[in-house]
Amino acid sequence: MPLPFSGFGGSASFKIDGRVSPPGDPGPHGDVRGVSPRYFETMGIRLLRGRTFTDQDRQGSQPVAIIDENLAREYWPQQDPVGQRIRNGNSSPWSTIVGVVAPVRHSQVVGEEASTSGTEGSGKGVYYFPLYQENSPAVFLIARASGDPAALTGQMRAAVHDVDPTQPVSDLKTMDERIALSMGPRRSAVALLSVFAVMALTLAAVGLFGLIRYNVAQRTQEIGVRMALGASRSDVLRMVLGESLRLALFGVAGGLIAAFALTRVLSTLLYGVSATDPLTFAGTAVLLTFVALLASWAPAWRATRVDPLVALRYE
Repeated sequence: MPLPFSGFGGSASFKIDGRVSPPGDPGPHGDVRGVSPRYFETMGIRLLRGRTFTDQDRQGSQPVAIIDENLAREYWPQQDPVGQRIRNGNSSPWSTIVGVVAPVRHSQVVGEEASTSGTEGSGKGVYYFPLYQENSPAVFLIARASGDPAALTGQMRAAVHDVDPTQPVSDLKTMDERIALSMGPRRSAVALLSVFAVMALTLAAVGLFGLIRYNVAQRTQEIGVRMALGASRSDVLRMVLGESLRLALFGVAGGLIAAFALTRVLSTLLYGVSATDPLTFAGTAVLLTFVALLASWAPAWRATRVDPLVALRYE
């Protein structure tokens, strides 16, 4: 019974009763999981149609299987798969599908674990068979706790040893720990990208500050003439900030276009949000515009303090 994010498990092709695959086509395929009757309840996987496994689904009884919604949508898009028959290989008996469950990710939280139909955000299709109807060389024991799950470690070891003292018990982890291990490389990449993003934002703010300050210095005489002709300090402030805003908007527009072009690269590092999430793009644009205005405020304020007589003599 491969546990999600355990590094174990595999996929295999299977046959659907009444369908013949064209020559060269490997046929339907999906991940394979052998599970016990209360696996879905323990893992919080919702039953969508049919039933889950029971203690009566064991060797000698009718072979049964459960598929997830991804597999149902992919190979039975216009019909109910419950009651259909599948089998793994030519020598295996036909198994009747008795239920459909909600899809879950098994190998990684984010990244390329998509169905063959390419459905965005979906996991790979999975079909489950009763653990009691097959012999498995390795078994994962799962326990749901109402308190701290880490506190069950000793009790689980003792329970296994009470049944078989020679049975080794290893790799005891909570699901949070397994998910954290799966997310580790991507979290490191995201943290590194975040550092670079902060550095880039800081450099952009410093660069804009220097550019606006230089621009104000170059236009000192013009500002003096405007103020001598009656322009108020608020007029000068609006002029300088308006130019800063135009520069910022041009830069933000170019940055958003470049970011949109890189969405396919970023999609492998994101979870719970689309790489083209409009709220993220809008929030980034607002943040960068605010930083630009903040960086240009000091040069703009200095421009309002220019003495018209001094400015007219400035070279």
